[in-house]
Amino acid sequence: MSTEKQRREALVYHAKPQPGKIKIVPTKPYATQRDLGLAYSPGVAEPCLEIAKNKDNVYKYTAKGNIVAVISNGTAVLGLGDIGPEASKPVMEGKCLLFKIFADIDGIDIEIDTKDVDKFVETVKMIAPTFGGINLEDIKAPEAFEIERRLKEELDIPVMHDDQHGTAIISAAALLNALEITGKKIEEVRIVVSGAGAAAVSCTRLYKAFGANPKNIVMLDSKGVIRSDREGLSEEKLEFASDRKIDTLDEAMVDADVFIGLSIANIVSPEMLLSMAKNPVVFAMANPDPEIAYELACRTRKDIIMATGRSDHPNQVNNVLGFPFIFRGALDVRATKINEAMKMAAVKALADLTREPVPEQVNIAYGKTRLTFGKDYIIPKPFDPRLIAEIPPAVARAAMETGVAKNPIEDWDKYKEELLQRSGNDNKIVRLLRDRARVDPKKIVFAEADHLDVLKAAQIVSDEGIAVPILLGKKEVILELKKELEFDADVLIIDSHEDEEHAKREQYAQRYFKNRQRSGVSLYSARQKMRERTYFGAMMVLEGDADGMVTGYARAYPTVVKPIFEVIGRAANVKKVSTVHIMDTDRGPVFLADTSINIDPNAAELAEITQMTANVALTFGFKPVIALLSYANFGSSNHPHARKVKEAVHILHTTHPELVVDGEIQTDFALNKELLESKFPFSKLAGKKVNTLIFPNLESANITYKLLKELNGIDAIGPIMVGLRKSVHITQLGASVDEMVNMTAVAVIDVQEREKRKLAKSKTN
Repeated sequence: MSTEKQRREALVYHAKPQPGKIKIVPTKPYATQRDLGLAYSPGVAEPCLEIAKNKDNVYKYTAKGNIVAVISNGTAVLGLGDIGPEASKPVMEGKCLLFKIFADIDGIDIEIDTKDVDKFVETVKMIAPTFGGINLEDIKAPEAFEIERRLKEELDIPVMHDDQHGTAIISAAALLNALEITGKKIEEVRIVVSGAGAAAVSCTRLYKAFGANPKNIVMLDSKGVIRSDREGLSEEKLEFASDRKIDTLDEAMVDADVFIGLSIANIVSPEMLLSMAKNPVVFAMANPDPEIAYELACRTRKDIIMATGRSDHPNQVNNVLGFPFIFRGALDVRATKINEAMKMAAVKALADLTREPVPEQVNIAYGKTRLTFGKDYIIPKPFDPRLIAEIPPAVARAAMETGVAKNPIEDWDKYKEELLQRSGNDNKIVRLLRDRARVDPKKIVFAEADHLDVLKAAQIVSDEGIAVPILLGKKEVILELKKELEFDADVLIIDSHEDEEHAKREQYAQRYFKNRQRSGVSLYSARQKMRERTYFGAMMVLEGDADGMVTGYARAYPTVVKPIFEVIGRAANVKKVSTVHIMDTDRGPVFLADTSINIDPNAAELAEITQMTANVALTFGFKPVIALLSYANFGSSNHPHARKVKEAVHILHTTHPELVVDGEIQTDFALNKELLESKFPFSKLAGKKVNTLIFPNLESANITYKLLKELNGIDAIGPIMVGLRKSVHITQLGASVDEMVNMTAVAVIDVQEREKRKLAKSKTN
């Protein structure tokens, strides 16, 4: 993707459909005059009076306990430097977004127009009553140290400068694990730190807290090694000044065990790596380009344990593993500060979590058969759903043990359950889809590529490495649209009408005729059909000229399904092809079926649809908990519609006892765990969070998913075709660009899974 194109896309992303990345939404009813009277005048006076009596009641009656201020003066924004408070606002809004999606914390960005430390501190102190915590961001050193120190001393709410401590916490966890793998002790290793800014100082202090010997640490700034005999050193640099008579990074790296890079790109040479001790640990964390390229470092030293700040390499040191969950734990016990014990608890929890067996969902997200603790996995992945249940409790416990918690937690099991319920706010499923596809992209046909939105989707797919698109449609139109979109990737374009495709059309026609000659198809009609893009594209997939296909944007679903069924057909042992939609709800992904094909399935067909839908959930790393829906609950109606669902459940309990499935059940009971347990404690769903809904007929399923999508703005991924011989997926008419990109990722993952099953089968034979 060109820089100019990236620039335009970034600007459009931030400007449309409304400027910015965050907004405020009400949490209380406001429909009636009574609601408004309680929300404002006169009802609001009552909580005001209660808070006036006891200031701590502000946590009981307002949102203070779940709001963090993200505050900057714009003096050290990313790699952009001092660009001012207004220019820092997009970054601060982005931080607020991360707080929300990872830990369900409401972040409010505040940009302060001053470089004066006293004014900055005074401003934050004056607005602090609004917030449960303060996240300082992108403030240049050395002012950042002083600002944080004073605010921590003068405020009674948690304060953390994430640029300093976030990287420190994540890298410390990674370092502890890397040293365990190498068999080295932190007290003995020689550490080189390239960089002397806020992050470097905080990292090194935390390493010392875990036992690193100051005499074994060499820190460098832009002038070289920070030596004790150098004049004009700041208080922070003086803390790490070395007595060694060396001046350069080359000299410092000789026999070093650990390199910590928080500086600039490409300052570490292969020769420097070769001079390091056996089994070196190298954290090259400059972004976007590390101090030494990952591939070069690994080629140079086979015994290296390498981490970077990049997501496209193993061991990403990513602050999002820390700050949302640290603040979550601090807020939940109303901590008066984030102290060293709390940060160290977060480090230990992250390090320990890495050594635990990795959930299948995480393995799937990263395209791994199994992620295991080792040199390529020394820190958890941001996708890991366990983070919110492990890091906040560790931080909260440390706050309680060190006496800074004003609201101690008593029931830890209940607290963990509440944390897991918050995790549904993160839009993980879309990232999971796209990241999983990128691991092993496949050739996917876009059967309507001469439509602008379809071509936009193909462009994104190509740019992001999700798939290798094959563009099917009118060639001259596609070329013109490619030019308009600046889609300059070299991709295959096929016009099934052009003479140059005659040989391929004839090959496909002969194969199609052979397959369908006893179903009323003549060779002439077969040749005519191969001029139609859906037939042609499907034959490409059948013949192995493409791995999968996405179609349906420009034509009604039934007209597209017919050629797919004729060309591709059902997989072996499948009686009914069906479809699944994944709804990305606040409670997490919910799988719905059958949303697009089977109008009124019988009991046996419902059971088959259920089993195939369960496999879809498992493919994406979710253990299916399945409710077969009806208007009735467990025999309350003897109508054939209800009996059909009951019979399907009986079939499933008999043939697939491993599935957690029950019904017939009404939707509210299926989704409301407390209601279900109180009324139907005998159900297999009692005490469980249902994530898969099977509908009794097409109209109920189709109406429901579209209602959820349009009224609640829920992302819908689907309809995912299940039960076909090959990976072909049909979008809804007029699908959005994002929906087509997501469907392409689904198609790629479908191919990946088929290849895995084929390989596994070949190994067993």
